[in-house]
Amino acid sequence: MELTKREKRKLRLEKLRHESQEVQQEHEQRLEHQKQFQEQKTKSRKSKYYIIGAIVGILILAVGGFSVYSISKPGQYDGFAKCLTEKGAVMYGAMDWCQYTQAQKGMFGKSFDEIEYHEYQDLPGIKKTPTWVYQDKWYENVQSFESLAAITGCKLQG
Repeated sequence: MELTKREKRKLRLEKLRHESQEVQQEHEQRLEHQKQFQEQKTKSRKSKYYIIGAIVGILILAVGGFSVYSISKPGQYDGFAKCLTEKGAVMYGAMDWCQYTQAQKGMFGKSFDEIEYHEYQDLPGIKKTPTWVYQDKWYENVQSFESLAAITGCKLQG
């Protein structure tokens, strides 16, 4: 039995429709795979951001905790500085512009808060900064801790 032209054409059209449907299904499957891949990629990125955010948060908490600890911790020379002040030693200087006054302050670090300090204009006659005044005697320039201890009798701790 031989097929007529019409039947052959019909078979060919059905075959083409079937092939077209297969190609369309393959295309839809590829699109679905791409969508799933993009979703996985997005989830992966989100989890990376959450991990990075958690690490940054932990670091911020650690730095903040250390800062609070450092601020509340007494200075290394607090006892010595308190003794100088209790004995009446006063430092006069020019904190804003004098590198030597700043250096003397730097030697004490946090403990400088315990030193009685005044700007040089508060005491007429000061020619050099810093100047330490103790028992009406003036000690010009940066003084070592050993020198201040010898002058005042304070024990150097630190």
